[in-house]
Formats: sequence, C-alpha cells, structure tokens
Amino acid sequence: MKAKEIQELIDYISNSGLAEVKIKTDEFELSIKKYADQSFRAVEAAPAAPAPAPVQASAPAAPAESPKESAAESSSNLIEIKSPMIGTFYTTPNPDSDPFVNVGDSVKAGQTVCIIEAMKLFNEIESEVSGKIVKVLVNNATPVEYDQPLFLVDPAG
Repeated sequence: MKAKEIQELIDYISNSGLAEVKIKTDEFELSIKKYADQSFRAVEAAPAAPAPAPVQASAPAAPAESPKESAAESSSNLIEIKSPMIGTFYTTPNPDSDPFVNVGDSVKAGQTVCIIEAMKLFNEIESEVSGKIVKVLVNNATPVEYDQPLFLVDPAG
C-alpha cells in the first residue's frame, strides 16, 4: 500500500463514523485508530520481519499560525506548496547532495522540490505551480503533517 493510499484512508476515516480500521495482507499490516482528540496513529509493519518495529506518525493536525502571519499571507499572492502526507521532510536526495530548491530559485510545475519519507518510502514531492521560491517553511529532517505548508511560491516570479 502506498503512502498516498494510506493518507486517503486516514482522510476517509476522519470523515466517517469509524473509530478503528485494521488491514492485513501478505505484504503488510496496517492499523489506524481514531482517538478522542481526533488525531490518528497509523502503524505499518511487514510480517516477514522477526520483531517489526512499527512506525507511528501523528496525522492531520491544523498548522498553528499566528494571526500576523495569516494576515500577511492572505493579503499577498503567494501560493503554498503543502505536504501531501505525514512523514519526514528532506531538502536533498541524500546528505551529500545540494538541495532540490533554495530561496530565490525558480520552479516549474512538476519539478521535484523535496522528499518526504514515510514508512521507509522516500516520496518525491513536486511543485504544482510555477514561480519563485520565496520561503522554505520547514527545516531539513523534521517531521511534517498532512497538508502542512512546506514552501511559499510567488507565481509572478
């Protein structure tokens, strides 16, 4: 099961009355529980591993923004590139490489801007817009939430 499919399943559960879902196949086992505070925990482990160490990640939580930031961003024409999943944000394909993009770089729609690692899978995140990177909102190698803004892009740039 791909990370995107898992995220879609989490979204479906959040909009339904379900409190818990367990899926088990030959390749993996997935358990998603909805807690009272509306957060989620997803655990995936391959049964072939002798003692699988489940990967846990908190799911959708509204990003905390100060009113000052919200007002500034809403009045500008900047577009956010958001995380399509939960995981760990990386600016480079490997530790010895240059970042995919830097502040001031021009990006085109479909260009890889970062990697998000989720459950040992490295997912290339592509820009959905063309423009100039104005700000990188997340530090390298830090956890990100679903729909969390990662970059600010000026489409006029």
